[in-house]
Amino acid sequence: MEPVNSTEVSEFFLKGFSGYPALEHLLFPLCSVMYLVTLLGNTGIVAVSMLEARLHTPMYFFLGNLSILDICYTSTFVPLMLIHLLSAQKTISFLGCALQMCLSLSTGSTECLLLAIMAYDRYLAICRPLRYPMLMSRQLCCVLAGAAWVLCLFKSVTETVIAMRLPFCGHRVVSHFTCEILAVLKLACADTSISEVFLLVGAVLLLPVPLAFICLSYVLILATTLRVPSAAGRRKAFSTCSAHLAVVMLFYSTVIFMYMKPKSKEARVSDEVFTVLYAVVTPMLNPINYSLRNKEAKEAARKVWGRMQASR
Repeated sequence: MEPVNSTEVSEFFLKGFSGYPALEHLLFPLCSVMYLVTLLGNTGIVAVSMLEARLHTPMYFFLGNLSILDICYTSTFVPLMLIHLLSAQKTISFLGCALQMCLSLSTGSTECLLLAIMAYDRYLAICRPLRYPMLMSRQLCCVLAGAAWVLCLFKSVTETVIAMRLPFCGHRVVSHFTCEILAVLKLACADTSISEVFLLVGAVLLLPVPLAFICLSYVLILATTLRVPSAAGRRKAFSTCSAHLAVVMLFYSTVIFMYMKPKSKEARVSDEVFTVLYAVVTPMLNPINYSLRNKEAKEAARKVWGRMQASR
């Protein structure tokens, strides 16, 4: 057996769409506009939920966390991806790759837990309305959100350290537009089973388990809502949940499609394009879902805008 070449890798080349220059020039303006809308929309939700006293509720507290997550998630890879779309130099340092991998894993994982927490919040608000203020206190909101951020960060740091400590033997071309952990693991010239086990356990805990919890919460919400005697009461209950349910369906349908479909041996450009679009489109649509489907949010935004105009 030949000795393993232990050449250290100081940087990676992110292949992305380097073989399709026309596609790169098409994706650049498209992704630039979507990233700008994502930043403006999610920043607007955070600002309105902080400035409008009527929105100082658990629902908007968690929504603000979701918006911050979406800003952080897209910012981990979109700015560098936009530079690479117009540049022939598509490299990223070893440390930068590890940081990008860790932050994208952490924010994506946190969103899985946060969506489950938001479903639990809606369950308490609709199925336990009299005890809701006591059950979902400000302190509990902070504990739930903080635990989601901290636990997922710890999980992601662990996964990243295990993956990046593997020998890469001089291999440096990542068949992706970002330092996605599965794409980086393909470059390792050692046994990756430990890293794969960690990823599998994390995927099970953060995809099927929260999704099952969300489905159970909405089954109970639906059962309670159907027992409401007035049509107006039923409409109000449905309207408070429709935005969150739309976000859940969009997020999980795209993630499940990308990671549960049969894997092809060769990377296809269509999969890469879909990954780019869902990674940028989903965070962009979240504030649109909540602002267009929620009358309270629209009224609060108009009030904040009116106060800003009046103060000039």
